[in-house]
Amino acid sequence: MNLKYSKKQLNILFLLKLPIIVKNSLSWILILFLLVSLLNNCLNSKVQKEINQKNTFLDNLRKLYSSGDSSQWPKPVLDPESAPTFVEIGHLPEVEFPKDNPYSSEKELLGKTLFFDPRLSKSNQIACASCHDPELGWGDSRTVSFGHDRQLGTRNAMTILNAAFAKSLFWDGRAKSLEEQSQMPIQDQREMSEHIDIAAGKIAKIKGYEILFEKAFGDKTVTKDRISKAIATFERTIKSSPSKFDVFIDGKPEVYTNDELMGLHLFRTKAQCINCHNSGYFSNNRFENVGTSLLGEKGEDLGRYAVTKVADDAGKFRVPGLREISKTSPYLHNGSMTSLKEVIEFYSKGNPEYSQKRSTVYEGITLHSQKSGMVRMLELSDEEIAQLEAFLKTLSSKTEKITLPELPK
Repeated sequence: MNLKYSKKQLNILFLLKLPIIVKNSLSWILILFLLVSLLNNCLNSKVQKEINQKNTFLDNLRKLYSSGDSSQWPKPVLDPESAPTFVEIGHLPEVEFPKDNPYSSEKELLGKTLFFDPRLSKSNQIACASCHDPELGWGDSRTVSFGHDRQLGTRNAMTILNAAFAKSLFWDGRAKSLEEQSQMPIQDQREMSEHIDIAAGKIAKIKGYEILFEKAFGDKTVTKDRISKAIATFERTIKSSPSKFDVFIDGKPEVYTNDELMGLHLFRTKAQCINCHNSGYFSNNRFENVGTSLLGEKGEDLGRYAVTKVADDAGKFRVPGLREISKTSPYLHNGSMTSLKEVIEFYSKGNPEYSQKRSTVYEGITLHSQKSGMVRMLELSDEEIAQLEAFLKTLSSKTEKITLPELPK
């Protein structure tokens, strides 16, 4: 049966069914609302569960790391290459002075005075402190330092902070002791450019030094050996005071933020920084190749090879300690990186060293730079990089103001 309705009749029918339509629509809206609410509750429950799990994880980490007992810490992630020499991070030990150069406060004062005296240089203008400024983390904050006649050096000036714990000195380890190290910059043509015997002779002619040498060594005699021993004694006293890290691991869990805590954990695990930066000094005191020697390119540096003449040492440099790291930029042997974030990102990417920068011919010998297998892609997230940076900053202690010595006349 074919029914036809007029427009008026259709409107009447619609009005008659409108309550049913509205009722059905409200029902669907209510159902939709309930579904959305249920889904939202499920999501909130999941998010809250994840937050609770994260907080529980952080609470457990905080308890373990601040326990005062490193044996309770989570197991570090170590490369097989580093495991045999690994020493857990922790406090700096006491400084040990060599038997042939024991400590005395008089010798320290003499060494401090010599360290700040520019008359050890040929120009009488450059002191040890010129490149190792106490207000600049005992470095100079330059990519490379200026020396005699404004010559530029070839490497970044390493801080002398905690140098007492280094088993060799300079980026290539060419000095085996601070006594040996202290003479080298005086004689280096690019640095202070003075013959050590002439430098000792100049100091001997300064009457005000007589009493200092007599108190330090028993008589007024000035020798190059005594100069180096005095400076080395002073340098051994330049040691970090306890940092936020030291306070935290000694049982003060509240001093660390969650980011600093996670940074510490990443340092020992996923980021694997601890392979090279371990012990209370935060260095394994070894030489590693991280792919920055630029062999065959401008800025080429043979690294440890220049000292040992062992081919495998080409491109290797001494692993620096990380205490006070936030005060000692720029970083790496050539001062090529200006921020901690930049350094962390560099290691996160595994430093893809380009093939054309891996070899050179030196004195007729072809040398190759073989990057350490411990430098590999880590794929750290932006959050993890920020957390590592936050932790590294806790390794710096309060800057202690040093009183400059009055130079003898």
